[in-house]
Amino acid sequence: MRLRALLDTDALGLKLLGGEDELDRTVRGVMTTDLRDPSRYLSGGELVLTGLAWRRDAADSEPFVRILVQEGVTALAAGEAELGDVPDDLVAACARHRLPLFAVHESVAFATITEHVVRQVSGERAGDLAAVVDRHRRMMTSGPAGGGPDVVLDLLGSDLDLRAWVLSPTGRLIAGPKASGPTLPAEACGRLAAEHLTATRTGRRAPHRVLLGGTTYSLFPIRSTGRSPQTARDARETVLSDWLLAVEADAGDWAEERLDLLYGVTQLIAVERDRREAARTVRRNLAQEVLELVQTGAAPGEIAARLRVAAPVLLPGLGAAPHWQVVVARVDWDGAGIEGGPVAQALLEEILVDPLSAGPEPSDRIAVAHTGDEAIALVPLPAVSTEHDGSETGVLADALLESVRDPLTAGLNDDGRLTLGVSAAVHSAEGLRGALEEARHARRVAAARPGRVCAAGHQELASHVLLLPFVPDDVRRAFTARLLDPLRDYDRRHRAELIPTLEAFLACDGSWTRCAARLHLHVNTLRYRVGRIEQLTSRDLSRLEDKLDFFLALRMS
Repeated sequence: MRLRALLDTDALGLKLLGGEDELDRTVRGVMTTDLRDPSRYLSGGELVLTGLAWRRDAADSEPFVRILVQEGVTALAAGEAELGDVPDDLVAACARHRLPLFAVHESVAFATITEHVVRQVSGERAGDLAAVVDRHRRMMTSGPAGGGPDVVLDLLGSDLDLRAWVLSPTGRLIAGPKASGPTLPAEACGRLAAEHLTATRTGRRAPHRVLLGGTTYSLFPIRSTGRSPQTARDARETVLSDWLLAVEADAGDWAEERLDLLYGVTQLIAVERDRREAARTVRRNLAQEVLELVQTGAAPGEIAARLRVAAPVLLPGLGAAPHWQVVVARVDWDGAGIEGGPVAQALLEEILVDPLSAGPEPSDRIAVAHTGDEAIALVPLPAVSTEHDGSETGVLADALLESVRDPLTAGLNDDGRLTLGVSAAVHSAEGLRGALEEARHARRVAAARPGRVCAAGHQELASHVLLLPFVPDDVRRAFTARLLDPLRDYDRRHRAELIPTLEAFLACDGSWTRCAARLHLHVNTLRYRVGRIEQLTSRDLSRLEDKLDFFLALRMS
């Protein structure tokens, strides 16, 4: 708002004492102070209200006014209640520094002026935001050439000084302002996504405010267009697929109009998200067709023909893909009535994206189908490298979840689980059926592990890990109790750390010197602990059979 508008408002009781030529200055806020040096509380553009308690004599006016001018204050309003009239020395100092000066009648409370200014400024800022939203809406109606989410984020930054980012539910950066400084680091993105998912699952009302590294962020959900929170039967149906808008500001004191307009921004970004979802339909259909052919036992030639169609779509410019991998995911919720397949599909499409990539479209090479509660990804590999041990690398189970485990655990809360299985790379259509079964079997191995988010790869299917999940629970409990309970009881009573010692001893293949170095113990101390383990369990750790029993007991516990 302009200073002239304040002077024209009779209810404020303002009288202009100097600065007639500066009445078109803009007021961006208001602050009341009687400090001799209020600079630490000023950010520029304020109307400063003062009762003059800081003034002891005429010499105090000059330094006070100089501080206000240096901090970019728009104008000063001095109350007449304390001294009767505004002192001439203050009028002269303001005139020297071209700072507009008002006198406030003693019958007018500073709170009245403050309320008026805040109401006017908030309304004008809401109008500015409405203009931003309208500008971007016009861009969006002209088609994709108008720009993606980055455009509206740049407008928020340039027009409203609001820095904002669009994040996926796994914490991947989808879009950010290009013209307002450095982007959010990956760790901060993951933390914000986790906080957003936690708040959503616990039913807290958006926007969710988060303090991170001394900065407050306000998190707004970005939901598909045409869907409100009431149209989803259960928040769990969408919580792991919706994007979020992270704004570097505290929205706790925003007016309703401003909040509504920010939600308008999220709706615009949701249009772009829905556009991306529509583009994924082709890839999803390709995956569905190939999957149906594999599951119905179609001839390899027919499957190969479909793969030749899929490869140029998923790997443009490279022709046929030389290798394929299958990834199977399942999301299980406690209770019935929620179909996990669509949730797992959207989540797997996000998880398979390189976590360091940015932008809304890096998943163009991922084709994911779903059937029932299971999602199945057909991943083309332009090349597969071979490790020194002869094993081939491609999509690795542990790497898939490394950067997304914390956000997804927050989204799953205490009533959901995500399990993934990854196959080895195959070189032809004939291998896809085996790869699908391998990925499903690996997922069942992951499901037998503790934790909300678990994955297993094909490498684990050729070891004892394959057998452990299928040992009956009562057998597992009896076996581990017989071997480990005596050691746990002893550790509780004596703090002897026998269990950690046993784990380290087996990890060092029974090497006394390596194990002692690993535990920072003297070898004699280690020999004493191992002897105590053998005494309590009646086992001999020099025998392969007993080492194997202890190893399996630790893995099953």
